[in-house]
Amino acid sequence: MTDPFVVIGGDAAGLSAASKFTREAPDRDVIVFEKGEWVSYAHCGTPYYVKGTVERLTDLLSLSPEKASERGIDLRRNHEVVGVDTDAETVTVAHDGGTFSQPYSDLLVATGAHAVTGPIPGAELDGAFTMHGLDSAAAVRAALSEPGDSAVDTSIEYVDTALVEKYADWEPPERVAIVGGGYVGVEMAEAFRAHNVETHLFQRSGHLLPPFGEAVGERVADHLREQGVTLHLNTAVEELVGDEGGRVASVAHDGGITDGDLALVGIGIKPNTAIVEDTPVELGASGAIAVDEYGATSVDGVYAAGDCAEDSHTVTGEPDWVPLGLTANRAGRAIGQTVAGDPSPVGNIAGTAVVKAFDLECGRVGLLDHEQASANGFDPVSKTVTAGSRSGYYPGGDDTDVTLVADRESGRLLGGAIVGEDRAAIRIDTLATAIEGDMTIDELERLDLAYAPPFSPVWDPVLVAAKVLSGQLD
Repeated sequence: MTDPFVVIGGDAAGLSAASKFTREAPDRDVIVFEKGEWVSYAHCGTPYYVKGTVERLTDLLSLSPEKASERGIDLRRNHEVVGVDTDAETVTVAHDGGTFSQPYSDLLVATGAHAVTGPIPGAELDGAFTMHGLDSAAAVRAALSEPGDSAVDTSIEYVDTALVEKYADWEPPERVAIVGGGYVGVEMAEAFRAHNVETHLFQRSGHLLPPFGEAVGERVADHLREQGVTLHLNTAVEELVGDEGGRVASVAHDGGITDGDLALVGIGIKPNTAIVEDTPVELGASGAIAVDEYGATSVDGVYAAGDCAEDSHTVTGEPDWVPLGLTANRAGRAIGQTVAGDPSPVGNIAGTAVVKAFDLECGRVGLLDHEQASANGFDPVSKTVTAGSRSGYYPGGDDTDVTLVADRESGRLLGGAIVGEDRAAIRIDTLATAIEGDMTIDELERLDLAYAPPFSPVWDPVLVAAKVLSGQLD
């Protein structure tokens, strides 16, 4: 091999890096080790596969193993990297009951993250799931189907057939319990209700979608109730209780016990960093791998990207960990180009995110939490306004709630959140661009945004919010 570039992990960051590298350095070899069967898939699409909006599991594949091979990538599935020796510049790989050593010239750690289930006892029971991976999605969809009528195609090469067939034999659940009111919990509530399952959602804090702020959380809560979801806010789940056969039967919480024959635990994820624990590769304060602007770690020739790595926050300039799809793809692509000989920054992050809650669209960016903003040296002031999404006389509009946060002294835009039913989510990109450009609230207010009755009123909701907050700052 010629100066091999070795990648640990075959999902968004890993295969983005490998793909870019093969185009830029076709004379060098690239090897991608993936411990499982699935590679390069759309994790964010799994709730919509469970719901049935996405028909086939393979529709969620971004790059198939066959296409990867056509690109010149040496992709090795079912190969788990179990050790890294940065002095010898080798990785130890487990496969088919044995191990072997693979030298590298450059190394990318793109090991992603894993779903958190602790400290909730009973998360290992049959019928308790995390929505982390395509096999989990396939199993949940099978469990929701009538016995003998599973919607999951078990002839797919990569699917865990035994797991799917196990749940395909179950009677569909009558009641499901969702633990956690974040992205996964809210999206899965929609998926379960689409199957007419009685749905209970438990959230430890007082509002849903904490990263989006209280205004978004309160509106989402009202909407979920309208859609038939029973919310248990300010309710900590203590245990998933099983029956004699080891299957989920109920949820024990600080308000009592609620029956449920299927449970979905969505209380967060943690970066997969165990592979570098015994190496000089440094971790950041978040627990993810610390990297510089090019994705390089503290060890020469070793890079990290995706859900296992930190990035620099646009607003604070400090390292942060915000695991999202674009961040992983963008950083992987940049590292592939850097390793090929053309240094390319991975880019900053602002935590820009959107989520669909039944008919509601929610978006957030930057710093929304006042304590976090204050801890980073700002004097935050915020305002939430409600404005129409279109001209009042044009049909199809909806109230759009916009929250903006700015620094009192400088007027700099620090963050924002948006919620509404009519093209609310896409408006968050305006705020993300403004934050990337270090714009003030006054500058945001003067943006020349497009106006036409079917799309926006003369004063777009973002401009209305900026105008109101600007007056408050003055």
